[in-house]
Amino acid sequence: MKKKLCPQCKIAAMFVKNAEGKRLLVYVTDQAVVVPKYPEESTDGFDLSEVFCLGCSWHGSPKRLVDY
Repeated sequence: MKKKLCPQCKIAAMFVKNAEGKRLLVYVTDQAVVVPKYPEESTDGFDLSEVFCLGCSWHGSPKRLVDY
């Protein structure tokens, strides 16, 4: 699986939030699909339309991430 990267700092590690503010670590595939870092975790209840970078302050749509 190829991962999309943050357009600002070029790392693949992202997270998403739910309504309670809890975080879930995710990656974004080259098809702009948000997948959990740990496959046993569920994305149910999390807002997958906005991802947050773990390395810098960038956040936005998964479609705005860049390739290698």
